[in-house]
Amino acid sequence: MQVLDTRCAGLDVHKDTIVACVRCVSPPMHQEVRSFGTTTAQLLELADRLAEHDCTHVAMEATGVYWKPVWHVLEAEFELVLANAAHIRNVPGRKTDVNDAMWIADLLAHGLIRSSFVPPQAIQQLRDLTCTRKQLVREVSQHSLRIQKVLEDANLKLGSVLSDVLGKSGRAMLDAIVAGATDDGALGRAGPGRDPRRGRGEGQGLLGQRGHPEAVDRTHAGAAAGFAGPSRHAAPDQGHRVALSKEHSFSQRTMSDVGQDPCTLEA
Repeated sequence: MQVLDTRCAGLDVHKDTIVACVRCVSPPMHQEVRSFGTTTAQLLELADRLAEHDCTHVAMEATGVYWKPVWHVLEAEFELVLANAAHIRNVPGRKTDVNDAMWIADLLAHGLIRSSFVPPQAIQQLRDLTCTRKQLVREVSQHSLRIQKVLEDANLKLGSVLSDVLGKSGRAMLDAIVAGATDDGALGRAGPGRDPRRGRGEGQGLLGQRGHPEAVDRTHAGAAAGFAGPSRHAAPDQGHRVALSKEHSFSQRTMSDVGQDPCTLEA
């Protein structure tokens, strides 16, 4: 079979070690297999070693995220090829790191590795940013659902009077509930720009049917004695307030981390 790359190397990349096989078929002909670490100093030593052998092409498997530091160190000096592990799978049996490195180098020398697309550095950073923002937005949605679950469990109808539980008014009401507010009108008037005349009606819709705060103690006592379930007139107890406080504070921190969508930034 025709050899296309006469001086090349194959790397078998792992978390803590890298096995490098240098394959040179042009004078001086030789083949060398050596192991390196994955620290920055050892990656620079790997680059120097490959340069000593006048290697022009280097191939490696796309192993998780372990290949990325190796790529960043070597991309300025060599023609790199990132191989899909499924495309260069060796025959079963006698599989070792040394054999894998030699197999990759042999495939590269004969031009049998199809390189995967690796975007430029600027595009990689943008992709990391958008992926991180997408994950944070998903976490905000999850915590919003948890907050609504805690509110419904305590019979607080915040979602019935507000379109956004985590909006400006919703946050003010959540802060008031966590602080222990029990007045319907005060909760209805909570939040910037709320009309004081609408407080009472919205407060009743927000809290639903509720009774005196001591109803919580009676409910707990009745449940302990084996009576009927929780009273439908029970006010939100301390457990609900603690759970709501945790979810509310975490959602605030997560939303502050999301920031502006990079796709909407002006050039």
